[in-house]
Amino acid sequence: MKPLLLDTGVIVAILDARERYHYDATELVTGSDRPLITCEAVISESCYLLRKLPGATEAVLENVASGIFQIPFQLSTAAGEIRRLLNKYRDRQIDLADACLIHLATIFETGEILTLDRDFEIYRWGRNNPFHMLVPLH
Repeated sequence: MKPLLLDTGVIVAILDARERYHYDATELVTGSDRPLITCEAVISESCYLLRKLPGATEAVLENVASGIFQIPFQLSTAAGEIRRLLNKYRDRQIDLADACLIHLATIFETGEILTLDRDFEIYRWGRNNPFHMLVPLH
């Protein structure tokens, strides 16, 4: 079973009921039995964005500790590839988290991503494969 890639906006939407996509994101995550993979940069961004919501940062870290949010690689082992992606998408002002998610897509051979970031409509993984964004942006 292929995993789902998990981006910052979806984590924030799940934990903050005031977010526009809270319901959609929560339904997608709780309704899936597939592993949710992400990276340390996404976890860091999520904790930063949720820092003023009581208990939210702890909830993010609990999801990591319990294995709900899985982090399957260390940046130190992929720094060269991440640097290449940052350079490739420099014109899009790509951030570290997005580059890591593109790298994860290539490693796990899946472009299915839970994201609110429209840049994933432009980004490609592997040898020019498009991402399939699973959160309906309406």
